[in-house]
Amino acid sequence: MNETTLRPPPHKGAYIFPNLLTAGNLFAGFYAIVTAMGGHFERAATAIIIAAFMDGLDGKIARMTGTSSRFGVEFDSLADLVSFGVAPALLVYIYELKSFTRIGWVAAFLFVACGALRLARFNVQVGTTEKRWFTGLPIPMAGGTLAVTVIFFRHLNALGRETSGAVFVLLTYLLSFLMVSTIRYRSFKDLETRPHKAFYLLVSAVIVISLVAIHPQISLFTLAALYLLSGLLEPLVLLVLGRRGSRPQRPVRVPDEGHRHHHPREGQP
Repeated sequence: MNETTLRPPPHKGAYIFPNLLTAGNLFAGFYAIVTAMGGHFERAATAIIIAAFMDGLDGKIARMTGTSSRFGVEFDSLADLVSFGVAPALLVYIYELKSFTRIGWVAAFLFVACGALRLARFNVQVGTTEKRWFTGLPIPMAGGTLAVTVIFFRHLNALGRETSGAVFVLLTYLLSFLMVSTIRYRSFKDLETRPHKAFYLLVSAVIVISLVAIHPQISLFTLAALYLLSGLLEPLVLLVLGRRGSRPQRPVRVPDEGHRHHHPREGQP
């Protein structure tokens, strides 16, 4: 008899709470769209970050309480498309991409389309892929990266409009490509199954929260950039380390029996 048979089935009301968080995620995404259309860009970016927090929380609660369902997966994907696909694309389009005319709105559309394709591929591969990895950049991380970049640039206020606009164009195209790519990103879901490391995870979470509280504009942008680069650089690092580990050692030359009489010390006590 395994542990799952001993665990009592969850109460029917337990299924509501993760879906309420998903609804909160959807509300935050819709609020970001409305505020972005009103020109309140930092408020819209903050709403997208709050939506990302709710999106991560509802999945963890559903797994912890055993209330994961097919309905929850589909509802979560629809909410993610609004909060991390449409809302960030509209935000950066109004904020910077609009001045680039066709290149700008194509970049915004491509971001939404690649986000939808990323979610569709994820739903098809549920239960068949390794839980430790995401195939392609997750759409919450892509939308969150655009949001924290808007906050960072408005806080920095050092680059000209043309320079920052070019950065947003390139970043939008790059994130669109990463979402539909086969580059693997860590999901950190395996950390949830390691209770002996709970203390170290708690310490790490406290450190991250402290850094974000000191300077949220810079800290959030730095964390997003590090995660974005991790999927690109980690395979290269592992490849280099693997080559070093498998590098053949230089063979040691052992003198044969016929030349041992040339060494007078050999065989002496």
